[in-house]
Amino acid sequence: MDPLLLIIILVVLALSFDFLNGFHDSANVVATMISSRAMTPRAALFIAAAANFVGPFLFGVAVAKTIGEDVVDSDAVTIAVVLAALVSASLWNIITWYFGIPSSSSHALIGGIVGAVLVGSGPEAIKPEGLLIVLTALFFSPILGFVVGMIIMRLTLIFARGATPKANIFFKVAQIPTAIGLALSHGTNDAQKTMGVITLGLVVLGFQTEFNVPTWVILVSATAIGLGTAFGGWRIIHTLGGKFYRIRPVHSFTSQLTSAALILGASLTGGPVSTTHVVSSSILGVGAAQRRSQVRWGVMVDILVSWVLTLPATALLAAILYYPISYIIS
Repeated sequence: MDPLLLIIILVVLALSFDFLNGFHDSANVVATMISSRAMTPRAALFIAAAANFVGPFLFGVAVAKTIGEDVVDSDAVTIAVVLAALVSASLWNIITWYFGIPSSSSHALIGGIVGAVLVGSGPEAIKPEGLLIVLTALFFSPILGFVVGMIIMRLTLIFARGATPKANIFFKVAQIPTAIGLALSHGTNDAQKTMGVITLGLVVLGFQTEFNVPTWVILVSATAIGLGTAFGGWRIIHTLGGKFYRIRPVHSFTSQLTSAALILGASLTGGPVSTTHVVSSSILGVGAAQRRSQVRWGVMVDILVSWVLTLPATALLAAILYYPISYIIS
């Protein structure tokens, strides 16, 4: 198949994944803010979409380089691998969105790449050191979200001890900058995964000789994730915003502050983390810090199951898709 046509197909699939990522993950930014009645749903989504668009331009492309260079051997990455990974991750996002389960687009994309490379080139093409770094970031970030969320909530309760009900006004207003920070960090971390995939395709197909993310790739990736966020995944917003416990302004403020700090820190160091799982775990940590009995722990079981299944499920799906896609594009 003509390389130009292949790169067009790749860009369309990558931007579709990016749009679904924003659509799926919009809940991460706006759910608690909407649930605590700090902002109307449309206003919250507009702010989140704008910040998601801006994020990739402010904080560099370290995560994109991790996705593109550190997980698998560059010689093993073919256009069939990239397409199989994208289709696998996109299908998983749609499935988990339909059931209202917050899952990780990061897990899904990494799983898809690894599964397709395993089938196409064998296990020797996987870079153990790079994969270990990625898996460490993905698996330990939710634990940090829970612990840091609990600590920040307890500190906030100490400082707010004896405050009048007017403190709620402060926490409602304070959610605006924390929500912007969270959306900036989400756009920075998650849009870069799409940038990494598109740039991989450009290198594989000979349009570039080395892995450097072009400006136009940053622009289209930021636009796609911003548009996806603007439309909002309401099923998951409902899960994050109301099923764990009754979220009040102080819970929303502290969980957003926790998530923004952790995700932005990971983005600057090149760690592709799951925004969904960081936000979910921080909400749980914040709630548990005040009263453990108010948290509906059973809801977390679905998220944990998704967390465990995403990597093997998307790897298997990409492995199944690899040969049909290779045949079609040959």
